Amino acid sequence: MSQNASRRTFLLQSSLASLGVMLGGKSALASNFFQSKPNSLIKGVQIGVTTYSYRSMPGHPDLLLQYCIDSNINAVELKGDEVEAYLGKPLSTIKMPKKVAGQSAELSDELKAQIKQYQKDVANWRETISMDKFAALGKKFNAAGVYLFAYKPNCMAPENTDGEINYALNASRALGANSVSVELPSDAAHTQRLGDLAKKAKIYIGYHAHLQATETAWDVALAQSPYNSLNLDCGHYMAAGNTKESLLNLIETKHKRITSMHLKDRKTKANGGKNMPWGEGDTPLKEILTLMKEKKYKMPATIELEYDIPTGSDAVKETKKCRDYAQQLLDA
Repeated sequence: MSQNASRRTFLLQSSLASLGVMLGGKSALASNFFQSKPNSLIKGVQIGVTTYSYRSMPGHPDLLLQYCIDSNINAVELKGDEVEAYLGKPLSTIKMPKKVAGQSAELSDELKAQIKQYQKDVANWRETISMDKFAALGKKFNAAGVYLFAYKPNCMAPENTDGEINYALNASRALGANSVSVELPSDAAHTQRLGDLAKKAKIYIGYHAHLQATETAWDVALAQSPYNSLNLDCGHYMAAGNTKESLLNLIETKHKRITSMHLKDRKTKANGGKNMPWGEGDTPLKEILTLMKEKKYKMPATIELEYDIPTGSDAVKETKKCRDYAQQLLDA
């Protein structure tokens, strides 16, 4: 186990031990644990967070919920890795060869067979797990004043089974969310497949783009199914070489097909594309939030923390800074 992984394990165990004391005792601290409910609905604009923002911290769902509360955010896109680990997804015991820079790893036939079997085991787990477990998790978040609007498990690729994709859609519904987030595929046949399954389940699929983002990047997927939608990352869009005007036009013309947006402050491509603390990059945060406020758009504007966390701070503190910065812009 790496030093970082060991540190994360220690932090998780310590944090859960503290959490158990808080929840298990009859002290005022335990009874008040979820009493203070967060609020990030500001001037009609729903500010949210993706739990990817807390990736530098222990990822148990109870802790993720507390991070949201401490960030004063009440709307969440929930990453699947931590949820699946919590609910008992099979652990991999496969030992992959060390990566060598500039070389592709050669996998033995035995290793390939192990990987294939593990993928089958995970697919079977996903296809058979009770949705009651997801419903219970969603209720726990709701009881704390936090609602889940999207779920993002890592099982929506071409190689995943229809059963795994249906699992993602059904889990999203059980959690109380209305969409599943996935990276925008380049294969139109796959967005058609996903869109067809989403239509049957009546759950949206929000496609997230990185530097391939353009005003027309989602057009094929949107035409294929009414349940194909955008998970628009405004920071990546700017770093891809697009203009502020193009971004605002995309939001305005396609707002009915946007299930959620990711907000980050990135420099433009011409300025290097770096992720910056909010207010120091080129993403038109004020214009985006003002547009949402004036037009009364209801999709969440989701904080995705990707800039370097300063020494002495942590992901919760920085996420709250982003939330408070959004409030300053909306209050202005």
